Amino acid sequence: MIQKRLLNSYFYSISCRNPRASMQALRSYCKIMTGLLLIGSMNIAVANPWPAQSHPSDSPPHAIGQVGNGCIAGAERLTADGTGYRIMNAHRNRYYGHPHLIRVLQDIGVFVHQRGYGRLQIGDMSQPRGGPMPSGHRSHQNGLDADVWFELETPHRQLHKAGREYAHSGAPSMLTRDRDGLDLDLWSDSHREILKKAASIPQVDRIFVNPHIKLDLCRHAQGPRAWLQKIRPWYGHNEHFHLRITCPSGSSLCEQQDSLPAGDGCDDEALDWWLQQPLPPSAPQPVPEKNMPAECRSLLYAN
Repeated sequence: MIQKRLLNSYFYSISCRNPRASMQALRSYCKIMTGLLLIGSMNIAVANPWPAQSHPSDSPPHAIGQVGNGCIAGAERLTADGTGYRIMNAHRNRYYGHPHLIRVLQDIGVFVHQRGYGRLQIGDMSQPRGGPMPSGHRSHQNGLDADVWFELETPHRQLHKAGREYAHSGAPSMLTRDRDGLDLDLWSDSHREILKKAASIPQVDRIFVNPHIKLDLCRHAQGPRAWLQKIRPWYGHNEHFHLRITCPSGSSLCEQQDSLPAGDGCDDEALDWWLQQPLPPSAPQPVPEKNMPAECRSLLYAN
């Protein structure tokens, strides 16, 4: 950055010529650099126009591109309160998806209601037209992803409107305090049955959960085990599961992910590898910027 180099040279020369002026020069330098950083952060925010889109496009539903580099035309809004579920953090405006995803979530909600488990709490889905979010996710871009909290709303635990719209950090973790297993005061058979139900829906492609949860499902599964193939261990995901559906029929521009490995994924060696991996650094590594599909650029400002 040329301006920064010039400022550095200028204030360095002042400090060397007149040491008494060095502190005053340093204060001025800090003020100017703070201003430049604020301007830079504003430019970063403006550089992502997708969160500013407040409503879906008026077009047939079509998932476009990849889950981590795409958009969604004609997205459907998930009703805030439905049978067996409710959305969380509505102020984020991230409760849109392809109609197939909406039906899947509603189907799971009905199952939860019929079993008397309480109500699902639905976290982030996609923005009205998809695209990259300003925070929280690299995927969730083309209307195929949804986060579902493990914490169920029951008559004994109801969140009032303000609490569910402005939850400070999301759902509670299902892990023990030292993160070496599941907290059995929180984790229950109802969670296992909900995941089994979700993974058994044909349109569901995969579900990401914490490795300890995958291990628990492998140990407790009874009967046919084919559904376990869709349960994929991944970092985090200790307070919610991340559900992803397949590319819907009619979405010719949707890029399907690679097929899952054969088997139920309960191989001891594979699970041991996950359980022994250190957590990734808290600060995400920079990801090379991708060119979005041309159809997404057209969709961005369409009526």
